[in-house]
Amino acid sequence: MNEHYYSKNPQTESRPSIITTHLRGMEMTFITDRGVFSKSDIDFGSKLLIETFTPPEVKGPILDVGCGYGAIGLAVAKAFPDLAITMVDINERAIHLSRENAEKNNVSAHIFSSNIYENVEESYAAILTNPPIRAGKKIVHQIFNQGYEYLLPGGELWTVIQKKQGAPSALKALEETYGQVETVVRKKGYYILKATKS
Repeated sequence: MNEHYYSKNPQTESRPSIITTHLRGMEMTFITDRGVFSKSDIDFGSKLLIETFTPPEVKGPILDVGCGYGAIGLAVAKAFPDLAITMVDINERAIHLSRENAEKNNVSAHIFSSNIYENVEESYAAILTNPPIRAGKKIVHQIFNQGYEYLLPGGELWTVIQKKQGAPSALKALEETYGQVETVVRKKGYYILKATKS
């Protein structure tokens, strides 16, 4: 069976579990399940992105692309309650979990199904993504490049990527599209990259 966490409707038998963790000094609880990314614990890259992100100067909503069961978007929503958060994923099981986890953590977010930006209509101050590396470079770079169109002027795309999984080529792809790209943090082989729309 050729199924991944970026499948629209995972056929893997549902077996929910609960994890409790600390993000930005806040205790948060997440329901996870088989058929979604990093079901056993929040992966190091997502945690690093959550801890590193700072809201941009430009005012506007924030978009989490490939939200999974909601760790990044919901942690940012809880840490910055004045920000409007939108979260999208192709995986219907992930969307269902994100909605449950928003309720569980008493967080407000607009969560809906979308194949990358397919159903996205607004413009955003920031896009956050821990991209689906296993989906291939074409999909990852599509998230980066198309993101430009959904950012407000001065808006920022924040992403996490491992050096061994293509950080140098990701940096190059971002530099070709955005006016300014910064490596905000490097830690344990992970890069947090911030690309600003000029």
